[in-house]
Parts: sequence; structure tokens; C-alpha cells
Amino acid sequence: MGGSSDNNVLAVLAKNIDVLALPLVSLAYPLYASIGAIETKSRADDRQWLTYWVLYSLITLFELTFWKALEWFPIWSYAKLGAICWLVLPHFNGAAYVYENFIRPFYRNPQVKIWYVPRKKDVFSKPDDVLTAAEKYIEQNGPEAFERLIAKADRESRARRSNYMIFDDDYRY
Repeated sequence: MGGSSDNNVLAVLAKNIDVLALPLVSLAYPLYASIGAIETKSRADDRQWLTYWVLYSLITLFELTFWKALEWFPIWSYAKLGAICWLVLPHFNGAAYVYENFIRPFYRNPQVKIWYVPRKKDVFSKPDDVLTAAEKYIEQNGPEAFERLIAKADRESRARRSNYMIFDDDYRY
């Protein structure tokens, strides 16, 4: 009789591995590793764990926002467990990878993008196309953001021009 009872316990454990493992993998181990990172002088482990907590927060916000839709995906908890393992486990260092390849480039070089596709091949063939793009940008981001964008472009243009004005004794470049 003990054999079938053991099989039932293993079956229950296997079916609920996400419920059992997720708190350990997503909270307990990162908490322990984060405390360890605080105690070292290494910036790499600080970056790993700070990035992990940011990503974990984003995943949690995603879940809180879309919980009704996620109820329809029975594999969500397993997918989340897999993603958390990839982010957490030192073998993969997923959080550091996400930081280096996605967060850092975006943070270091923030770029304002105007989501505009002109109707014609030649972007400036019709003055209305540029005006339409500007109006759409102002509508989405506000006039202050547009003024900052113009001021930034003006500063960068002036900086580029001043870089070319190097004076030598006999030459002006």
C-alpha cells in the first residue's frame, strides 16, 4: 500500500512543482544572493541582482495587469518559472544579459522615435507629411516635449558645426 501512496505524493508534487519552486527560485534565492551582493565590492553581482529585481517587478506588474487573460494559459506558471530560472541561475546570468543587451543600450542612448511612415517614397516630397508627423508627435507627447526635441536637435547641430571649426596657424577646416 505504501507504494501507491508514494506515487500519489510524487504525482501531486510533479503537478504543483511551479507552486513549490516559484517562491524559492523567484524570491528566497534572489534575496539570499542580493544580500551576498551587498556584502561584496563587485559591481557585476550588484548589477545582476538589481536588474533581476527590476525584471521581477515588471513580470509581477504584467501579471497583475493581465491576470484575467493569463488564467486562460495553463502553462503560464511554468513559463514564468522557466523565465525566472533563466534570470536567476548563475549558470545563465539572464538578468545580466537582459541588462547588457536591452536596458543599458536604451538607458545610455535614449532616442526619441517618431512613429511615422510617410505615404510616399520621398519623405519630404510633400510639406504636409512633415507637418503631419510633427502634429502627431505633439499630440502624443505634448508641445513641451516637441520644443525640447527641437532644442536638442539645434544643440547637436551646433556642436557638430563647432567640431569642424578647428583653427590651425594657416588653415581653417
